[in-house]
Amino acid sequence: MLLATAVVLAFVLMGPERVWRLFGEPDLGPVSFEQLERRTSPNDALACPEDVCKAPADIKAMLYPAAARELRIAFAKVIASEPRVTTVDSNAAMLTDRYIQRTGRLGFPDTIVVKFFDRPDGQSTLAIYSRSQLGESDLGANKARIERWLSKLAEQVQPVE
Repeated sequence: MLLATAVVLAFVLMGPERVWRLFGEPDLGPVSFEQLERRTSPNDALACPEDVCKAPADIKAMLYPAAARELRIAFAKVIASEPRVTTVDSNAAMLTDRYIQRTGRLGFPDTIVVKFFDRPDGQSTLAIYSRSQLGESDLGANKARIERWLSKLAEQVQPVE
């Protein structure tokens, strides 16, 4: 009971962001999709083209009838529509962006990396890796996030497939 009181008091006095920082930086850093190895715990999710990731994807990445730079601009609108998202890195030359999105109540931080790839005939695709900083399981939150973001993207740029 005393520990629970201390945790609640810490949240009130420090705020969730500062409390979770005690467990490490919320930004888990960049990833190489080509070399990515998935976690053994169920607290990450991956959408990736088969020819890019050696790790198994949860969601098949679609083709879009736009250049990668255009797809990235459309995706930025998706990010702008999402609550509690912070951009921690954006590299236009590498077509890669990294975000932190926090959960509503407790502010748990998840790191999301997105990379865009040009394909033949003016098409493009993307890879998204979302992972939780804390917890053994995310109860499907990372996969649901990727599905939601891809659904919002499809409203702007209809996938080819």
